[in-house]
Amino acid sequence: MNRLISIELQKIWKNKASRVLTLTYFILLSFIALIASIKFDIGVFKFHLAEMGIFNFPFIWHFNTYIAAWLKFFLAIVIVSMMANEYSYGTLKQNLIDGLSKKEFILSKFLTVVVFALCSTIFVFVMSLILGLCFSSYNEFGIIFTDLDYLLAFFVKLTGFFSFCLFLGILVKRSAFALGFLLVWFFVESIIKGILVFQIFPESETGHYITQFLPLEAMSNLISNPIPRLSVVKNIGNQIGIDTNVDYSVQYLPILIVLIWTFIFVYSSYKLLKNRDL
Repeated sequence: MNRLISIELQKIWKNKASRVLTLTYFILLSFIALIASIKFDIGVFKFHLAEMGIFNFPFIWHFNTYIAAWLKFFLAIVIVSMMANEYSYGTLKQNLIDGLSKKEFILSKFLTVVVFALCSTIFVFVMSLILGLCFSSYNEFGIIFTDLDYLLAFFVKLTGFFSFCLFLGILVKRSAFALGFLLVWFFVESIIKGILVFQIFPESETGHYITQFLPLEAMSNLISNPIPRLSVVKNIGNQIGIDTNVDYSVQYLPILIVLIWTFIFVYSSYKLLKNRDL
């Protein structure tokens, strides 16, 4: 297993574009800390994000995982390019000639996906812990380590999304077309959701219940938008009559759905490769 991961990481690191994108991703993750420096003082109006409680424990776990998840597209490009390069440079065929089975090949790619997701999760955990200890108003041990299931949701979300990208890379063979297909799939899901929620089932939750099983929608449901949880936003919502009593906790049905989709993507990748004439 270590040999398979080592092979893939060497391929990525020796590719300049992949190396730059990977480093850019982790550098941008660290820029979340700069949010604390955003401050506007215009007369009596003062706006300081850090003082709004976004870095308070345990809210910080929700906020940082939600923001960090938006940056996953940088690694998505790396994952898709990783597969496209296998076809472009003929390394896939060479690996198979050298004795690597197709099952081992897919396993090596999936392990790389898991490593990326795990490293991202650990990075966000350490960064959030440091920011929280610096800015949080609540530093009790029990409060600090509350709601860590957002990190689990973050890890599952990245693993599922990268597995989808891996599948598209094998299916399409070209990184640009694979990313284009990903964008098209996003719009397809959005259209399906719009039709079901606003046209067919406008008076019930049936549309939302059906669409939660779509892959990208399930991944999106893992970590909800944390901004409405802020006390400032809640107060504004209460004043204009918006219901702010919403459950923002991590739900385990979306986690199960994403894990099932992850298995489908990886297994489909293997079946594609197994049946394809290389």
